[in-house]
Amino acid sequence: MRAFDNSCDSHRNSGLDKECQTERVGAPLSTVQKDVSGQAWILVDVPSQTLSLMGGTRRSYRISTATRGIGNVRDSLQTPGGELRVKLKIGSGLPQRSIFVGRRATGNVLTAEMQEKSPHADWILTRILWLEGSEKGVNRGGDVDTLRRYIYIHGTAEEECLGMPASHGCIRMANGDIEELFELISVGDRVRVQV
Repeated sequence: MRAFDNSCDSHRNSGLDKECQTERVGAPLSTVQKDVSGQAWILVDVPSQTLSLMGGTRRSYRISTATRGIGNVRDSLQTPGGELRVKLKIGSGLPQRSIFVGRRATGNVLTAEMQEKSPHADWILTRILWLEGSEKGVNRGGDVDTLRRYIYIHGTAEEECLGMPASHGCIRMANGDIEELFELISVGDRVRVQV
């Protein structure tokens, strides 16, 4: 149910080793709490490597952010920080582990054999929440434009790395978790990435 991917920041092969090289943060895979505070929004807590759905029914998921930390500059291979929003939702109704290339579903579902043949591939799977910066000059526009960096929240093929920084900029989630989150979030909903 949990798989994940690490291919963002213009989807270039950065030469980074995809092995998990940092210590896993001890967050549970997911937790659920009830909150009646209203509008749904996402809080990404980088130190704990968790993503929490805030407002309404609250959920918390273990994630992976960038190996290179937080930063907003193009080609930095870092996860953008600050206030963002969901620009586009991609992949509704597709099976778990559906493969995306250039934000388009290929019609294939990642199998263990495919993953074994391409162990260093940067798989984007299941669903995509494409993020856009909300702070001009910080994570929006010019050399710091989150949308043009192709930064997503998405499913991944490397579930074993959840709970520690392991991506090339995107926010990775287990496939079952991104499928659930996708249904609970709307285009335009706020995303805060905090250090």
